[in-house]
Amino acid sequence: MQVPFKLTLLATLLAASIATVQAQPPIPPHTSQTVNPDHSVTFRYIDTTSASVSVVVDNIKEPIPMTKDADGLWSVTTQPLVPEIYEYHFLADGQTRRDPTTLAVTGSTYFPLTNFINVPGDGPLPWDATDVPHGELHRHIYTTHIAQGLSRNQSDYIVYTPPGYNPSAKQVYPVLYLLHGWGDMAIGWTDKGRANFILDNLIAQGKAKPMVVVMPLGYGDTAFVSDWGVWGHDEPIEHNLSLYSQVLLTEIMPRVESEYRISKDRNGRAIAGLSMGGLEALSIGLHNTDKFAYIGGFSSAVHRPAFIKSLPLLTPKDANLKLLWVSCGTGDGLIEPNRKLVAFLKSDNLAVTAIETPGLHTWPVWRDNLTNFAPLLFQTK
Repeated sequence: MQVPFKLTLLATLLAASIATVQAQPPIPPHTSQTVNPDHSVTFRYIDTTSASVSVVVDNIKEPIPMTKDADGLWSVTTQPLVPEIYEYHFLADGQTRRDPTTLAVTGSTYFPLTNFINVPGDGPLPWDATDVPHGELHRHIYTTHIAQGLSRNQSDYIVYTPPGYNPSAKQVYPVLYLLHGWGDMAIGWTDKGRANFILDNLIAQGKAKPMVVVMPLGYGDTAFVSDWGVWGHDEPIEHNLSLYSQVLLTEIMPRVESEYRISKDRNGRAIAGLSMGGLEALSIGLHNTDKFAYIGGFSSAVHRPAFIKSLPLLTPKDANLKLLWVSCGTGDGLIEPNRKLVAFLKSDNLAVTAIETPGLHTWPVWRDNLTNFAPLLFQTK
């Protein structure tokens, strides 16, 4: 019987593939990350060919060089780290490498998989899942008629409802619109920011008012996230911001207000975000103080002079804000633009809560920002 050519070719390729795999030396078993009792972390990475390997860890400014043993196992132990959840990756001869031995987390359509390590504290941290009543997360997909570049115009938003939320009850909850950063998705604030656990713990401790949190996809035009170069030009920033302002105000907010028992009054609304989301939150909030009494920007991407020039001239009476929060990590490249923004706002005699914390442009800073921002919301009538 004649064997079809395609099957013969497939068998030949399969046999060659198996032979290639079998010919490769096995990778020695190793643990890629170990949290030590003093909160230092030992990282390990197998690479027999690279001349240099280092590890990059959140909130540590420079890559940490690693040393290689005879089996090609690179390792290094960090200094003791502040208890946190840290993103990390390896650099092999300058090329980014993910940890192949642990679960990689995707928080973005636009950025590759990444790895995280949890350095636990001596007790529960604000973003830990603890034995308290938990809220619920709801994902909504809808058709946008404004945002550009989305497949079949389908966009989404995540809604956190606090413990005890009852859609049939008469109680109306205050609402926080929480915006993600450039390159991320609607799930960023829960997947990496752990916003739901932060709110669960704050509410259980009586530190924050029970609130609904809306976390939408944050692009007016997905072309804006094509490459870092867009941040060097005013036009794509303004284009994305203009469209997204319309998306939030005319599509997302009316939908959420019809689906959930949330406030439609400015005193029951807050808007905040990180990086690109901070730029959006500050712009949308300050241009719509009739809709938001609480505004927050975390490490906001306000480095272009055109942003400050675009802000409305507000008097304290006109703005009537209950909270205007501007925060940034002191090691972040955006610290000086945020300081200039604070100075500009204060020149208008607006009361600004200006917060500077140790850290870079990373999630440890933003989780801390939300932990300290949320308790200030909706505390006064």
